[in-house]
Amino acid sequence: MNDPAAPPAPDPAALAPAAAPPAASLDSPVSDPAQFVAWLRDVAPYVHAHRGKTFVVAFNGELVEDGRLTALIQDVSLLHAMGIRIVLVHGSRPQVQAQLALKGIEARFVGNVRVTDPAALECAKEAAGEIRLDIEAAFSQGLPNTPMANSKVRVVSGNFVTARPMGIIEGVDFLHTGVVRKVDSDAIRFTLANNAIVLLSPLGFSPTGEAFNLMLEDVAVSVAIGVKADKLILIGEEDGVRDRAGELKPELSMADAEKMLATGDIDPADADDLQYLMKACKAGVARGHLLPIGLDGALLMELFTHSGVGTMLARENLESLREATIDDVGGIIKLIEPLEADGTLVKRPREVIEREIDHFTVLEHDGFIFGCAALYPFPASRMGELACLTVHADYREYGDGERLMKRIENRARAAGLSKLFVLTTRTGHWFLKRGFAPGSVDDLPMERQKLYNWQRRSQVLVKSI
Repeated sequence: MNDPAAPPAPDPAALAPAAAPPAASLDSPVSDPAQFVAWLRDVAPYVHAHRGKTFVVAFNGELVEDGRLTALIQDVSLLHAMGIRIVLVHGSRPQVQAQLALKGIEARFVGNVRVTDPAALECAKEAAGEIRLDIEAAFSQGLPNTPMANSKVRVVSGNFVTARPMGIIEGVDFLHTGVVRKVDSDAIRFTLANNAIVLLSPLGFSPTGEAFNLMLEDVAVSVAIGVKADKLILIGEEDGVRDRAGELKPELSMADAEKMLATGDIDPADADDLQYLMKACKAGVARGHLLPIGLDGALLMELFTHSGVGTMLARENLESLREATIDDVGGIIKLIEPLEADGTLVKRPREVIEREIDHFTVLEHDGFIFGCAALYPFPASRMGELACLTVHADYREYGDGERLMKRIENRARAAGLSKLFVLTTRTGHWFLKRGFAPGSVDDLPMERQKLYNWQRRSQVLVKSI
């Protein structure tokens, strides 16, 4: 989930990788070269932003059971090729169930936690070993005319996770079910630095040489915290976090998440996953993502499109209203260019915006500018000009324009101004609805009257603040 101020994101369907495209499709000419180039250029900022970052990607055994492992590995291989450091954590619950069924052993659960007796532990080992080999085999692919051609990905597994027994809880002995005690973060980081992918199973080992069956989420969260990951991505059966009404929440701040849990306004099926993400974010992980296993390419769409496909939890507030800095010039130009092109705004060269950047206020979302406004004070007349007020076309229904206007009003009051005026050719009604009144050129400060463009015949609107 990314830039609201960027051009329209690529069609998710176009980013979803095919499991094994035929050679002809790879050699066929691009039907729309301009669109293809535009897609790549839209994705480029995300590639730059993610390079060198550490992602912990956890997926349950159902993904393997559904035959989606190969597609996921292809996507992970692509991320690895972009310079992203990947820790993979896999689950194995359905595979363990299958092993128990083959041996005629009845599974035992308390809540959502398996009671792992010696027989179940052996089944867990067998299932984990089988999935590990399948994953290593998938990363070893390299046939021409496939997404894995020339990939050369190395996968390292090992005893990176130290575990302890869960113990006896409310009279129930969970036997070989354990919890993470410690993660060898230094060894994982060393392995990642040597350009390998780290693969972890839901198993941990004690200093006494015992093996314990662990919760997939426990391993993923502990590792993400231990290696100071930039993202924790959980791929499961839920398509994201939904409230009681069934509405999907594409983005959540920590405050939003805590409120949902406190009030019970959350689909019960999503509560556990959200709590795992919150635990990671509270401990320093910047972003937590919950993605559906049923959508091919969900990992790519979440990372390289603005809207994403699941739910993203952010440690900090994703959106901020603040005064602009010189680093915002590019974002402001990109935002106002369409309005300058159609004549709504007077064209401002880059050097002008750079020189006047202190006059601007911006709305920022996750590092990208999607709204701006400027205040040009005329202290001698105790008036200020509200200029260049705009919000990205996709976000004009949420009151952000009014938020920007209120911020400009506050800045004007702080500067000792008593009135605001605006010059507009197309949006006069919007300002009239928000307290501005029609005026004339004579109502403008003398300095501004001299610069009035009579050819544009802009409407003058004035508001007392």
